[in-house]
Amino acid sequence: KKQIMEITQIRNATILITYVDVKFLVDPMLGPKGCMKPFPFSKRQDQRNPLNDLPFQKEKVLEGVDAVILTHLHEDHVDETAYEVIPKTMKIFVQDDKDKGIVERKGFKDVEILSESTTFKGVKLIKTPGQHGHFPMRLAAGHTCGVVFEGNGEKILYLVGDTIWFKGVSQTIAKYRPEIILVNGGGNKFHIGGPVIMATKDILKVHEAAPEAMIISTHMEGVNHWSVSRKELADFAKTHKFSDKLLIPLDGETIIEL
Repeated sequence: KKQIMEITQIRNATILITYVDVKFLVDPMLGPKGCMKPFPFSKRQDQRNPLNDLPFQKEKVLEGVDAVILTHLHEDHVDETAYEVIPKTMKIFVQDDKDKGIVERKGFKDVEILSESTTFKGVKLIKTPGQHGHFPMRLAAGHTCGVVFEGNGEKILYLVGDTIWFKGVSQTIAKYRPEIILVNGGGNKFHIGGPVIMATKDILKVHEAAPEAMIISTHMEGVNHWSVSRKELADFAKTHKFSDKLLIPLDGETIIEL
């Protein structure tokens, strides 16, 4: 029987991916609504993060998870609650040595740095580059990564992570030809510089580079500095005629890709 790929939008960039029967939790922000300060120098300074409640209990989010992927360690991708509730024996994948050290200091025993040839339970995890905004914002925002998932004849999945459109994304698409692309599409930004993750025009470029791929947009309306709403993105896709290749899940929604 063919396995079913499942992608569940939890909140913000927190998603569950079941790939070849292996369940990955990506970028877990698991604290209660409003438990963190708003990001400074940005919109909605009257709204604390996260903006929304978890759609499920934390325990349900963690149920059956085989490994956690941390694309980077900003607090809207992994928060103190996640560090507390994720079992310390859980397999954790991180982008580099610096992040590995931080996560290990939180007490985690099985932390591995992603490479271009990481494998876990039969799934190939390929680290891909990210650019967290334009200069000079990307210097402040720091490093981040994406991941390409391959394995067992399943459709190739590309999780872009916190990045804008840049040559690293176009090269990844050209090299791996992903059939499903998960973009962080909320256009989050600060008062200076452009967005630090993809906004509408970046997502159009993704579609143009991979016109047959299904794009799924996550990291939307989750923290105070978002700038692109789900409705705006849906309207933009309609105008630019790629609605049939774009899914924008609500928090708690599962996309089942046969």
